[in-house]
Amino acid sequence: MKKALEAALEARGYDTLTPVQQEVNKPELATSDLLVSAQTGSGKTVGFGLALAPTLMGEADHFERAAAPLGLIIAPTRELALQVKRELAWLYAGTNAVLASCVGGMDMRDERRALGRGAHIVVATPGRLRDHIMRGSIDLGSIRGVVLDEADEMLDLGFREDLEFILGEAPESRRTLMFSATVPRAIANLAKSYQKDAVRVSTVAEKSQHADIEYQLMNVAPRDGENAIINVLRFHEAKGALVFANTRAMVNRLTTRLSNRGFSVVALSGELSQSERTHALQAMRDGRARVCVATDVAARGIDLPNLDLVVHAELPNNHETLLHRSGRTGRAGRKGTSILIAPPAARRKAERILRSAKLTAKFTEAPSAEAVKARDVERMMGDPAWHEPVSENQAEAVARLAKAFDTKQLAAAYLRLYTSRQSAPEELSDPGEKPKPRAPFGPSVWFSITGGRVKGAEPRRYLPMLIKAGKIDKDAIGAIRVQERETFVEISQAAVDGFLKALGGKSELEPGAVITRLDKPPSVAGSPRPKYVPKGQDGKGKPQGNTQGSTRGKNRPDSGPVDWNDDAAPRNRKPKPSFKSSVKPGPHRKGAKSERPEPNAIVDPRKPRAPTGPPPPKGKKNSKKNKARKKVATATKVAARKGKAPKGGKPASKAE
Repeated sequence: MKKALEAALEARGYDTLTPVQQEVNKPELATSDLLVSAQTGSGKTVGFGLALAPTLMGEADHFERAAAPLGLIIAPTRELALQVKRELAWLYAGTNAVLASCVGGMDMRDERRALGRGAHIVVATPGRLRDHIMRGSIDLGSIRGVVLDEADEMLDLGFREDLEFILGEAPESRRTLMFSATVPRAIANLAKSYQKDAVRVSTVAEKSQHADIEYQLMNVAPRDGENAIINVLRFHEAKGALVFANTRAMVNRLTTRLSNRGFSVVALSGELSQSERTHALQAMRDGRARVCVATDVAARGIDLPNLDLVVHAELPNNHETLLHRSGRTGRAGRKGTSILIAPPAARRKAERILRSAKLTAKFTEAPSAEAVKARDVERMMGDPAWHEPVSENQAEAVARLAKAFDTKQLAAAYLRLYTSRQSAPEELSDPGEKPKPRAPFGPSVWFSITGGRVKGAEPRRYLPMLIKAGKIDKDAIGAIRVQERETFVEISQAAVDGFLKALGGKSELEPGAVITRLDKPPSVAGSPRPKYVPKGQDGKGKPQGNTQGSTRGKNRPDSGPVDWNDDAAPRNRKPKPSFKSSVKPGPHRKGAKSERPEPNAIVDPRKPRAPTGPPPPKGKKNSKKNKARKKVATATKVAARKGKAPKGGKPASKAE
């Protein structure tokens, strides 16, 4: 190992290397391509940083002047890429290494300038790196080592084509290290294509998934999901907690709810800009925020310090996502807790995901309000402030308090001040408790309200109206039956007097909604909904008079009763004539294409339109009729010139 790297590890407090770091830095693997599978939080970043050093630096202890990049690390997300850059920055601080990043969401011009000045190691995301290669901003011809971090996630996100393009641009003599939490078939195929005799490295930690993480499957009532999350956060009071949701809308909802309850919370989702996401993570690292609500965009590679609790507000879709979510805690030997919130409808899905991940979870109930309060008392009594001596600047104030109040008053005041800083826990219902059947409604009185379906009446609209106008409880209102033009409402007989008194003689609940007391139940006083009758029938199979505005159905021979099939079309009516022309084209049209213009075609009005049908029949030449007609016409013209009437005609008038 390089001396500069050893010094960096000692300064960072590394006494021993993790299993994955030891495996990838074995002397016999110094020049081999590696396919490494290890759980998240096992120190992979430092591991491949140590493994790349001999490949990039050779026998030297320091890098020479930066030019074309020598090392390339590709990560699936912006947050993971920037985190890798930070880790390598302190690890290679004593080697004069220059690091650059190429990630989406950052200014591409700044990245081009940084690459132009030269860099030894480049950390990038696939899409942005491909853009730089195609624009000529980066030259991969000098690359000696490539690391694919979280390779399975990059394939899941659809970066396979980008990875193949990038690896195709790098020299074939490079050393390629692939790190992945799991090794599915797609990863194995990628390794065969772009690695040379890769050595498969599996750590001991991989055989026992997340040994430092305690899994809890928390059974909650269907409507207590969000309340259970509040109680879980209050019960544990972790220095750092990560709450996972599946959608951006749920992230916004939970963030708002927790913020209103006094939690220091930040959000992390794909709809945020890069600067907003960076500020959210920095707030968690600084301790300004203790809860982060995130989508799965934060499930990969994000290393948050003091993250002791992971809550799955919504169950992940598969066991791989569960492992990556939970892997944010229990890192580098720390203990962590991963809690799955599972209403009864999601219980089987949660058990199936746990079985697929080969994990054993403890089945528990969500902390009740009493349990949260008891835990608060335990934390208060265990506070080390009770055993700290009174300082000089506090002595005067302590003496005044001790003189003015007795011990019980001081204890009560301290307890109230302590609890006022905390958010009150939620009251949860029993998840196994079945809803009690509703008791019989008892004697009642029915009322009629004008306006039914034709006026858009709905029970959910009338219920708050009746409660407000009649000043009665919702339990005093029974059935609400909406008819075509009126609505019937059942009110408990014990509440009728107060209901009528609250109305104060008013007959309208709202403009146009007149309410009237009925003497009989609506089954007698109300009219049933009319039965649907097909058009043209009276329900007995007989036509209803002149349905088409003619004498059809009376004296027509095809006027029998209409028999309706499943498609609501009469079977015994004569088919309508076809709209196709019955005129056959003449002999001169045989084999010719139609001259009719296409629909929406532009026709020049100056040109005569082409004939749309066969030409009119022509008479035969030298026929007797034609000869007679010509003879009469000639005689008429001659007579007109002479002013005489032709034979069998009237005399022509002379021109004046």
